Amino acid sequence: MDIEKKKKQFIPKPIYPGGSKAMKAFVSQELKYPQEARSHNIEGRVHLKYEIDHKGTVIAAKIISGLGHGCDKEAKRIVRLFKFLIPDIPRKRKLKFFKKITISFKLPEEKKVQKQSIRYTITELRKQESPSTSYHYTVNF
Repeated sequence: MDIEKKKKQFIPKPIYPGGSKAMKAFVSQELKYPQEARSHNIEGRVHLKYEIDHKGTVIAAKIISGLGHGCDKEAKRIVRLFKFLIPDIPRKRKLKFFKKITISFKLPEEKKVQKQSIRYTITELRKQESPSTSYHYTVNF
């Protein structure tokens, strides 16, 4: 929604500049995976509720459901960096707004190393009476 549509509402809601795509891009850019969560292979989602003041600044963030291992703290840090645009509010009232967000923590996939293999043949030589025997081995690294 653009600002003109928001002005038609009785109490206009805060707008993140660029919309939800810009917000997702900001979260992915700012997210620093906590070392403790990385070492314990923790993945999942953190659900937060945050409060926006009349100036468009996030003044409080509360974890609804979290993961622990530093993920909750990192999610709060990112949400507190948000800055919203607040359209003109009727009668100059100083309102607070509440929103919810889910931040996903997913470990980056490690670069897949191309497997190398070596194949070699061992031939056992015997007397002329019996045929020779061959063995094939493949070793993967």
